[in-house]
Amino acid sequence: MLLSTPPFQHVPFEDKDLLDSSFYALNDAHALWAHLRDTQPAYRCDPGDGREAFWVITRYNDVDRILRDYESFSSRRGTMLCIVDLSMPDIASDEMMPDTDPPRHRQLREPLNRALTPRVVARQESAIRTLARDLLRPAIEKNEFDIVQAALMFPMSFTGLLMGIRPEKWKRMSELTTMTIAYDDPDYSLGDPVMTLRQAHHELFASFQDEVSRRPQDDERDDLISILQRMDLDENPLSERQIMLNCYALLLGANVTTPHVICTMVQMMGQHPDQFDRLRQDPQLRRNAVQEILRWSSPASHFMRYATRDVDIHGCTIRAGEPVSVWLGSANRDERAFPDPYKFDITRRPNRHLAFGVGPHYCIGSGLATFALGIFLDELLESVQHCEQVAPAQHLHSNFVAGFKHMPIRFTPRK
Repeated sequence: MLLSTPPFQHVPFEDKDLLDSSFYALNDAHALWAHLRDTQPAYRCDPGDGREAFWVITRYNDVDRILRDYESFSSRRGTMLCIVDLSMPDIASDEMMPDTDPPRHRQLREPLNRALTPRVVARQESAIRTLARDLLRPAIEKNEFDIVQAALMFPMSFTGLLMGIRPEKWKRMSELTTMTIAYDDPDYSLGDPVMTLRQAHHELFASFQDEVSRRPQDDERDDLISILQRMDLDENPLSERQIMLNCYALLLGANVTTPHVICTMVQMMGQHPDQFDRLRQDPQLRRNAVQEILRWSSPASHFMRYATRDVDIHGCTIRAGEPVSVWLGSANRDERAFPDPYKFDITRRPNRHLAFGVGPHYCIGSGLATFALGIFLDELLESVQHCEQVAPAQHLHSNFVAGFKHMPIRFTPRK
């Protein structure tokens, strides 16, 4: 997705299929969102062809409200726009952490929260720093380097360690998770979106099943898969299906978002060298800079909810049962919430962005992702003096992830 700035050209949104993944790769979604925020902040999109209509919510305060209000807007029927008919029940409802509402959501979340505390995450510093250096080394040594393909492996590696997944599986699992959210991207599709999703899910779940089968029933290891094996839900151990689904949710959350924040960080280094020079001079600003990079990139474009009762927003009535999409990338550029929102500013305070969501479904891996991004920023500033983007970026065909496919860059190393 283009990370564009005003002035925008008008986008005739009435004839746009907002489910179409190619729209987000080839067009300027920020121009569309800016127009909707100003003119139709609650917009009912009817994609046609018998597909169910859904609401598009673009202003910060409305997105914030919907994500917090799980009693009026449920996650149980699914949390992503996709090619599947939105009127169909979600097969993971009440079994996979993203597709649950409190209090059931808390039952699944709290044991995993304890495994991802700042103290536990900090134990991974050495491993994550090594991974960051391994990513940057060939980029520095080569005259031209596609940062995207390397960045895709960064979260897979440290998440693989935390989940206890064997390293020989990491590369394929990274590819498969991207296939699940870019199922009709020419670089990832198998020719048919449904076939692509089925193949990716089949291979991922087979890998998770293999990992689980290798662990004894009384396994006391503290990796995330072992913790899932020991968890109870409604006073019963998780079923094998529930373990597989929640492995999938954890890996997907890490793999399909963090790489694109890395790419945005590198891109901003090339576009705003003065701000990155300032980060070298004032390391205290680095934590703030990571938050601004997250706001700017907003890698998860949207989340879905379903209304449980009639709700009025800006004079529009959302009926009980209707799907509602909230657009994080739009909320994070809302002039009503952020002064000068189209300015990249590492000193921005406050910065209450919604890149990780908000409310009960706030990203469970946010602490890990922020920690890893901070380490990568440290290593980038330490080893690279300047970044040049040598060709236009190619963007991922996905309505869920604002991501990159290719971005050739050239690093000038620090002396």
